[in-house]
Amino acid sequence: MPGLLRGVARTAVVAGTATAVSNRVSRRQQGRWAAQQPAPQPAYPAESPAAQQTPDMSSKIEQLKQLDELKTRGVLTEAEFEDQKRKLLDS
Repeated sequence: MPGLLRGVARTAVVAGTATAVSNRVSRRQQGRWAAQQPAPQPAYPAESPAAQQTPDMSSKIEQLKQLDELKTRGVLTEAEFEDQKRKLLDS
């Protein structure tokens, strides 16, 4: 009986060690694979920078036209027009 108990104990130790080593290897491999894989892409296409700027640029162009019209009517001086244009384009 002591020989049988010793054999069962040895088997349990070997099996436990093998499980621990296997788990450690699996975790290490998952970490390496995760580092190698590219970042996941979003499910929807992102807007291009040109598409994002279009409404803003259209608005600025419209405001510049309005400023030019005010300058043409004499409401704004040349210096005021240039100042407002610079502020608009810097924003």
